[in-house]
This record gives sequence, structure tokens and C-alpha cells, in this order.
Amino acid sequence: MRNGLNNRERAGIFPALLVWARQGQRALAASAPGRIQGAVALRRHGARHACEEPLPPRPGRRCLALLSPRRGGLLSLLLAAWPAFAQEAPRLALPLDCIPGRTCHIQNYVDADPGSGARDFTCGPLTYDGHKGTDFALPDLALMRARVTVRAAAPGRVTGLRDGMADTPWTPETNLGGKDCGNGLVIDHGHGWETQYCHMARGSLMVRKGQQVDTGAPLGRVGMSGRSQFPHLHLSLRHDGQVVDPFAPDTPATCGTEPAAQLWVDPLPYQPGGIISTGFLDALPGYSDIKAGTAARPALPADSPALVLWAHLFGVRAGDRLTLVVHAPDGTFSRQDITLDRPQAQLFPRPWQAPARAPRARSLHGAGHSDPRRESPVTDHLAGSDHPLT
Repeated sequence: MRNGLNNRERAGIFPALLVWARQGQRALAASAPGRIQGAVALRRHGARHACEEPLPPRPGRRCLALLSPRRGGLLSLLLAAWPAFAQEAPRLALPLDCIPGRTCHIQNYVDADPGSGARDFTCGPLTYDGHKGTDFALPDLALMRARVTVRAAAPGRVTGLRDGMADTPWTPETNLGGKDCGNGLVIDHGHGWETQYCHMARGSLMVRKGQQVDTGAPLGRVGMSGRSQFPHLHLSLRHDGQVVDPFAPDTPATCGTEPAAQLWVDPLPYQPGGIISTGFLDALPGYSDIKAGTAARPALPADSPALVLWAHLFGVRAGDRLTLVVHAPDGTFSRQDITLDRPQAQLFPRPWQAPARAPRARSLHGAGHSDPRRESPVTDHLAGSDHPLT
């Protein structure tokens, strides 16, 4: 239910391309007014492109571009291969109003390591020790305040609920009195199966104890209550009190073993990392601004002292290649490539300074590029920003 990002450093803020705009005749704004567009690409060996958003994007658009591994063969859908309990398990619908890979992403999966370590069901790092559910994360607080609805993943009866806890970031000094789930509820689906919904927004619960609900029934809204440091819905699935991972109900014992099937009605692809959001700003952004959804401007003055293209990432691993690009009509205006040597929370590389003769054009456009010299499959993992200079 907590995010574990601080100690594992799995999210990153990368204001990695800085263009100084106020340098007399060298100013990027020499061609203003006009539009400037940028692109961010994240690449990883053994992964494929999963963001199909076209460029140029519309102004102010979010693009959540996700890495997705190449997996050999098709998943077996034979129920005979499942444990006996899985044959009576509820099939789960998406428990919130979002589009995975666009307006939400899975930040943490169930911890599949029975010991003191932590690994998700693919043996990847998107979990932490003892995590007992699936965390569906929103990109920022602005989207949370837009009131994203939480919905019943399967039909059943509400057996317990809690409301009234504030939507504030959890810190180690916070004493929750055992109420780590924050505002939330439990639904009994019969045959020993139940789901639990956590970190919902204060005052948003729409059901009562004992109420029967159908799949997709509105339960409340996504929040940040309880032991939570980012807006998300934590969904736990249990059978006779034991945690079951809906992505791997048969609990593979070894890394690389495909689960027989998922319990999701519409299977959700595993996403080991990606770009949550990007934007332009006239100064280095603060992490709090990015989390709040206020780190991008709808327009920037042509004489801005600086121009920063930033990216907010999750699931960053050693060896990932981050590329930030700004293009002019006659070719690349600027490009910065960064190879990450470890998981990182923040990166502030040396600023790039505009050349003496900046292009005099009314518009700039962004594009991401893959490296044709690589021998293994790569991700051309792309997100873009589009802002006018006025």
C-alpha cells in the first residue's frame, strides 16, 4: 500500500535538457512567437514500443509511455492447469476509471518473494517486501482532484468500510494506528474470496456495509489516504485470508515461469517501467510541482530566461537509455542521451546551452529515435510535449 519509492529509487525526475533562451541574438526566442515541441524516449534491451500516441501531441497532453517486455509464446488459458481454488475465483474487472498506459500505470505488484527479499511475479523489481496487492497509480494530484472513480472489480457484498482519513502524503513519523489502508472497503465474493480497496479519497465512499454491488458499481474515488505517498488505488485479492496475485494466481516458483493465466477479465500486460509525464518549464522543476501536476506551463514567454524539457519516469533500471530531443524544421536542434547506471530518484545533468546561431523558425517539433546499431530488440519509448512561445 505504501509506495516504497524513496528507499528503492524507482521513480525519476529528469530535467535533462536545458536550453538557455536569453542570450541576445543567440536566443532561442529569436524566431518567436511560435510552437516548440519536445520528445522523450526511454529504451531498454528486450522490450518493445508500447506508446502509440502520435506526435505532435496536442498542447498540454499527458503521454504515459510504457516499456513492455517481449515474452515468448502464448499464455495457456487452460483452466485444467490452474490450482483448484482458481477455478472458482472471481474474474476481476479494472477497478478504477482510467486507461492503463495512458492515465494510470501499475506502480507495484504483489511481492512474490516468500522471504525478506522482494520481487514481482516476473521476478522484476516493481514491488517491495511484504506488498500484498496491486497499486494502480495516477500520474499526479491534479488527476486525483479530477475525481477518478473506483469501481467494484467483481460482484459481491460490502462487509466493511472506513472513511474520514485525510488525503495527505504518509511519512515515517505518521502514526496511523494500524489504519494503513486509509479510506477503503472490503467486498465478499463468496467461496472464501474477497477484495480490499485502499487509499480512497476522504468523503468519497458511495456504498454502505451489507450492500450488494455488481461488477463496475461505483464505490468512491481514488485518493491518497493512509500509508500512501502518491495518489493510487491499492487492490488486494484474498482467498481464505491468503493473498492471491491476480496476475499469477498459480504463483510461479521460479523466475521466467509464465503463470497459467490472469484473473483479470481483460488481461493487463506487465509494464516494467516507463514515462509518466513530460513538459516544458522556464526553470528546473521541483519534485513537488511534478507530483502536483503543475510543472508544465500552457505557454512560455519568448524571452524566458531558460527552457527546460523534463520527464517523470518510473521503473528505471541500470542500463536504460534516456533521450530528450528538440527538433527544428531543418533537423535536430538539440539532443541529449543518458545511460542510467543505477536506479535513481532524481537526475540533474549538466545543462545544454543553445548554439550561437539558433534556428529562426516559427515552430520546433519533437521526435524520438531508436539506435539501429543495437543487436537486441529495444524500446523506442516515446512521450512528447507541445507548448507555444508567446
